[in-house]
Amino acid sequence: LLQITLAVAAEVPVDGKLVANPYNKWSDIDPNLPNREILVLGPPTSSGTRDAFEELVMESATKNHDVYGGKYTKIRQDGKYVPSGENDNLIVQRLAKNTAAFGVFGYSFLEENGDKIAAATIDGVSAEPDKISSGEYPVSRSLFFYVKNSHLDKVDGLKAYVDLFLKEKMIGEKGLLKSLGLIPLPEARRQAMRNQWDKREKLNLAALEG
Repeated sequence: LLQITLAVAAEVPVDGKLVANPYNKWSDIDPNLPNREILVLGPPTSSGTRDAFEELVMESATKNHDVYGGKYTKIRQDGKYVPSGENDNLIVQRLAKNTAAFGVFGYSFLEENGDKIAAATIDGVSAEPDKISSGEYPVSRSLFFYVKNSHLDKVDGLKAYVDLFLKEKMIGEKGLLKSLGLIPLPEARRQAMRNQWDKREKLNLAALEG
């Protein structure tokens, strides 16, 4: 995560202080990395995927870093990181033409274009479905929605909607959402979600942060 952050951050630590990012090649960051130009094609500031990238990669890499002094998410604007719009297909097309570039986009587009592009291994973990589902792959996040108990008797169809959403035919290994490119949670966590819903368990701040 730190190497990716050092490639895209507007500032990097040098001699104990932050300076404008001087890195042009990956090997400038670490001689063990490829000797090729840094070029990262990613989402614009308006994208939720950009928010996730900043949180999962940059914040995670800098939150305990002495020089950064906390969570750092400022991305360089010198052409090494290229905002490439909200259409992930365009990023895939550009990656297919420039095999030295990296891209930031949703897993479903990787899965659909596995014959053209490959996923990066991060911190020694490959982007395999089971590792994404478990959260072991560092650049992955779960998607949830939340329901107010007080709305259940006021919003027609709300309870039926949640009941349907939690069924295996929606969120299971052969569910509809998987066919749309999402990766199911492990079975134990899916059942835990159903149990929480059945009991109408209330969330607290610690649960949301976890």
